[in-house]
Amino acid sequence: MVNLFRITAFLEGVSLLLLLFIAMPLKYIWDSPYMVQKVGMAHGILFIAYIVFAFLIKNELKWSNKTLFFVCIASIIPFGTFVMEKKLKREIS
Repeated sequence: MVNLFRITAFLEGVSLLLLLFIAMPLKYIWDSPYMVQKVGMAHGILFIAYIVFAFLIKNELKWSNKTLFFVCIASIIPFGTFVMEKKLKREIS
């Protein structure tokens, strides 16, 4: 389950960066909303999966509520899930 969370964290981070730095400029600068629709949907699904997996592995990794809070906050900060995934990799190694 932890490996699935790590993969989801990486993909969620990539989707957020694509949304913020590629899709949004395409929509608001070049008036092309297509990428926002596609990347936005993928990001939404990955965001929900990230949060669900965080709650599911909380007990497995013996996270405190504070740690879970920071893991969840990392999902809304650009590059946050990459930092969290790296820390998680160190924690389980």
